[in-house]
Amino acid sequence: MKFQKTNCCLKGEITVPGDKSISHRSIMFGALSEGKTEITNFLQGADCLSTINCFRRLGIEIENKGGIITIHGKGLDGLSSPSGILDTGNSGTTTRLISGILAAQPFTATLTGDASIQKRPMERIIEPLSLMGARIESLHHNGCAPLLINGSPLKGIHYYSKVASAQVKSAILLAGLYACGETSVTEPVLSRNHSELMLRTFGAAIKTDKTTATIVPRPRLTGQKINVPGDISSAAYFIAAGLLVPGSDILIRNVGINPTRDGIIKVAKAMGGHISLLNEHRDGEPTADLHVTYSPLHGTVIGGDIIPTLIDELPIIAVMAAAAKGVTIIKDAAELKVKESNRIDVMVRNLSAMGCSIIGTEDGMVIEGKDPAAHPLQGAVIHAHADHRIAMSFAVASLIAQGETEIPDSGCVSISYPGFYSDLRSLSEST
Repeated sequence: MKFQKTNCCLKGEITVPGDKSISHRSIMFGALSEGKTEITNFLQGADCLSTINCFRRLGIEIENKGGIITIHGKGLDGLSSPSGILDTGNSGTTTRLISGILAAQPFTATLTGDASIQKRPMERIIEPLSLMGARIESLHHNGCAPLLINGSPLKGIHYYSKVASAQVKSAILLAGLYACGETSVTEPVLSRNHSELMLRTFGAAIKTDKTTATIVPRPRLTGQKINVPGDISSAAYFIAAGLLVPGSDILIRNVGINPTRDGIIKVAKAMGGHISLLNEHRDGEPTADLHVTYSPLHGTVIGGDIIPTLIDELPIIAVMAAAAKGVTIIKDAAELKVKESNRIDVMVRNLSAMGCSIIGTEDGMVIEGKDPAAHPLQGAVIHAHADHRIAMSFAVASLIAQGETEIPDSGCVSISYPGFYSDLRSLSEST
């Protein structure tokens, strides 16, 4: 797909798709609950559809009609042996979280995904689950999928995670539902806490103390009605577009602002961005409408405890930094190397192609931004490496880049946001 610099400001209202993390978990927790779970504003992206397909293969009836997902849960012991391989597609969340559930089942399952998933590290879940008694084998003996999981009786442990990862934490807590004794996970920094909040809503006994979460085994989970808030990771592209394109004024409705996810808002404000939170709701998963207006940005330093709250937004933050005055330093973000692509290398190569002065480091980037009016980015051919967040980031960059920007594998946005390009165009057309 080819893009041109916009000749107008971006104005209007937009509602982004449902939160990807919450959509995944609503399927999993609904499947393990007794009775019916209904989900509205579910993200109909490829990743979340992979989760639905896996649980259907495990014997759970799931209806997807008229924008409402209905799960007919069978309780903790209701899953059945799949007839073939479970395919998680491009979804790291599906792969890691479902491994915690499968580790305790009375059957064997094989789990795999696309080429990207087969390169992403799974030792980070294999290690703690094995300590609980799980029998998990990386079939290529490289610590990656495909995984052969032989269900086994599990014991509770207290695991000290080396990384702040909601996927690792959630896999262990889900295994802990079936374990003998309590299971605890302590992280170096608190990662997103959707699993803890949602499992508690479904009826699990979970205690949290700073960066430690503890789950009591064998709860009786019951079906719920879940309205998924808008995904702040998807909203991030419109936050950036509104800040970067002169004269823009955008309202993004009903966005999840969970404090373990709202780092993009904090960083945007630290860079001089004008963002207001309207109609805030703080019960359950907190939400708000985000009002974003064009703002001249300046560089900042991003690192430490804030990184887990914006890890998926760092590519679009790098684009913001390229159009901000001064230097932006991103550090403590080595996790970017093991996402759908090596996002440090990919961002460095693509932003360099657009004329940005950027250096990759072991755990981040150093970006020398320039006055976008005097030294605008230049259009280029962008290689997204089938990474949805890279493609969306550079679609936004193209709005302020001179000349034509081409993203040959632009279709990969369907993983998390199938309607992204049409939504982006709608803000230009509304002026």
